[in-house]
Amino acid sequence: MDSSTFCTELDIEYVELYVEDLEARTSEWVDRYAFSVTARRGSVDEGFRSVALRQGRIVLVLTEGGTDEHPARAYVRAHGDGVADIALRTTDARAAFAEAVRRGARAVAGPAVIGGRTVTATIAGFGDVVHTFVQNDGEHVPGLPPGFAAVPASSVSESASASASAGDEDGPAVGLQEIDHFAVCVSAGELRSTVDFYRTALGFREIFEEHIVVGPQAMNSKVVQSASGSVTFTIIEPDTTAQPGQIDGFLASHGGAGIQHVAFSSFDAVRSVRVLSDLGVAFLTTPGSYYDLLGERITPKNHELDELRELNLLVDEDHGGQLFQIFTRSTHPRRTIFFEVIERIGAETFGSSNIKALYEAVELERSRQSGPAS
Repeated sequence: MDSSTFCTELDIEYVELYVEDLEARTSEWVDRYAFSVTARRGSVDEGFRSVALRQGRIVLVLTEGGTDEHPARAYVRAHGDGVADIALRTTDARAAFAEAVRRGARAVAGPAVIGGRTVTATIAGFGDVVHTFVQNDGEHVPGLPPGFAAVPASSVSESASASASAGDEDGPAVGLQEIDHFAVCVSAGELRSTVDFYRTALGFREIFEEHIVVGPQAMNSKVVQSASGSVTFTIIEPDTTAQPGQIDGFLASHGGAGIQHVAFSSFDAVRSVRVLSDLGVAFLTTPGSYYDLLGERITPKNHELDELRELNLLVDEDHGGQLFQIFTRSTHPRRTIFFEVIERIGAETFGSSNIKALYEAVELERSRQSGPAS
């Protein structure tokens, strides 16, 4: 593998979350998000248990550490449940690992053969998040990470079976399709070095940059994307010249840099949000004044204003087109990680104008409620 091949082929294999309670988190993803259980790995005797879940082309791995020796235990103590590994598919894990280390990445685990066939190797990313290279041997089974045993349909719970029947790649009931991007929070002063790491070690490109001001708060953001276009990180640091805000809050509660949210793409955000809401997923609400002002900014495509208002969906527009997005309410005890549903109609950016529009809408709502001065 030459360096150009290494840079252009990387794709997301799976996203692993370390969790404190495997059963509870599995039930949440199956019952509320309609993912299906596809495979399992580990046991109490082995010191860990993992479950693989799938919807569309999204594969999530949930891992619970059973002993203090397993890294999941230390991760959960430090951060609570969260994203620990963004695994990257490649045709040659040994060569990808060697090239990344040559370019400055820190080795975490050298090449190893898993399940008698698949090669994996791991490097450090940001904070306590790592990247495991997973070799695609040409016989890849979607939803079956290396070392996992497929779960027979008869052994899946009744609710998981229902989700699995509706959760095939061609048309899941919820309609979540793939991972659009990851939002990464880093400490002030670490944005440039994090971007440089991905550009140098993994051949990512910097595709977007902005300074976001929300009232007295502000943040700096840069977006890096793999040469293949399939792995995207929106990296954000707080602006220390402004008042502390949500990024500072995440860093304090999470205990350092990490994934603030994972964005799932959808063919139809209205349908996805409606179904997810019916399944019990709670989303952030949007002031009605946001929609009162929306017509001054955008004429929505494909969706009616009334249904956007009903479901609290946000709209943004850039040079490429429009996007519709909404964020879940965090159910994390530390109120750190949450998730996003996003539908793109040509849009290439990430909805930053919604932050300003929401702020203005909240201020308008407050002024309406306070009424005229007496």
